[in-house]
Order: sequence, then structure tokens, then C-alpha cells
Amino acid sequence: MKNLLILLMVLPFLAMAQMTEGLLTLTEITVKQGHDAQFLAGVKQWKACYNEEKGTDTWAFWSRVQGEGSVYGITGDMSNWAQMDKEDMAGKSCRMMVMNLIMPHVEKIDYNITKKLTDWSKKSASADTKLVWVTYFRVKNQALFAEIIREMTDAIISKEGEPRGGWYRFMGGSENTPHYMVSDLFTGYAAIDEDQKRDGPFEIYKKVKGDKKAGQLMDKWRSAVDGYWSYIWELNEELSN
Repeated sequence: MKNLLILLMVLPFLAMAQMTEGLLTLTEITVKQGHDAQFLAGVKQWKACYNEEKGTDTWAFWSRVQGEGSVYGITGDMSNWAQMDKEDMAGKSCRMMVMNLIMPHVEKIDYNITKKLTDWSKKSASADTKLVWVTYFRVKNQALFAEIIREMTDAIISKEGEPRGGWYRFMGGSENTPHYMVSDLFTGYAAIDEDQKRDGPFEIYKKVKGDKKAGQLMDKWRSAVDGYWSYIWELNEELSN
């Protein structure tokens, strides 16, 4: 699978289902308007070729629910940076399918690498994930942001026994790349309805620490956070591997 993205953007294309530690790769592919069917068909044919060539990489393929344009995502995990050196002979064997069946339908690609922040993250994971709600953060003060998340995480643990979601820190990237993201996994849209009946992290913090501490935390938040936004991503099991 690595060689597919080498052809797309001179970077490795690695993928995953769910990870507990290490590095998580994120690839966002914006497809040209009206080219979704051709793009998805090309990915399907490439996947078939890759498996016929006995490729060993696995990946999760997602479609973004909200936002501008048609955007697809591929997530992958690496236990360490040395995996970037791994040769992928199956990917090389299928490289012309990328050029002929996928690339003509691609508008742009954004590739990032993140590191799992295990101390902030939920240890258990859903075995039947269909959706992931991802919130991205750009921050002005990373040390203060980390202090805030640790305080909120401690409050959540005191009420629920473990943190919520999976936290990641972006390893470099462009000037527009987020600094952090947190992902919440769901088995379907009905599960989101149920989740939204729970108190949010700030409400939990307020109940645990009181109004005064909650107000101070909100002041810190305004000083630390430059902006944040969210998307829901829907798993495409057929194109995952």
C-alpha cells in the first residue's frame, strides 16, 4: 500500500483499523466534482490487485459526511518510524492502476502523521465501529492546552473510570495543519444520539471541580485555543482492507 501514495504524493500510504499506541497516518483525498464513481471504482480495482499480489498492509477507508466537496480518508498505523522504510512489492506491482484509474479523478491530497497520546485517551475501543467523529484543534499555547486536557481528562476519569475518545498530536505539517485531534468512535448514527444525552467534558469538569474552577478553565481555554472544527467520517468496509 505504501507505493500507492508514493505515486500519489511521494509519501508512504499506510493504514489501520484501530490503534492503541504508535503513529497514525491520515490521508485526505479530495475528488474532482462528478468523479466519485470513477474514483471509487479505481480504488476497488486497485485493492483487488493488491490482494491478488499478496500485499500485507491493512487500512480503513472513510468518506467525510460534512464539508465542501467529496473527501475521502484513509487511516493507517505504524508502530515506529522505521516502518517508513518498508518495501511493498504488491503496491509496486499495481502502481499503474493508480496512475490510470485513480489519479485522473483526484483534485488534491493532504497527508499527515500523528502520534497517539495514550495518557489522554480511552483504552477500550468499539469492536464494530462504523462512524468516527473527529474534532481538530489549532492552538496558540501548546503547554497550556496540554494542561487543560489533562485537567479535563482527570475529571472525566473520576466520574467515568476512563477518558473519552482517542487523542493524537500532529507531527509537523503545513501552516494550516491542526495541532491536535480527538476521535470518538460510534457503531452508527443512533449511537451519536445516545452519546449526546451524556454530559459533555466541560459539564463533567464543572460538576467535579465547581463553578469557580470551571470559569478559570474556560479562561485558559480562550488563551490556549486558536480554533477548532469537527467532521463525521463514515467507514467504507468494502474498500477497507
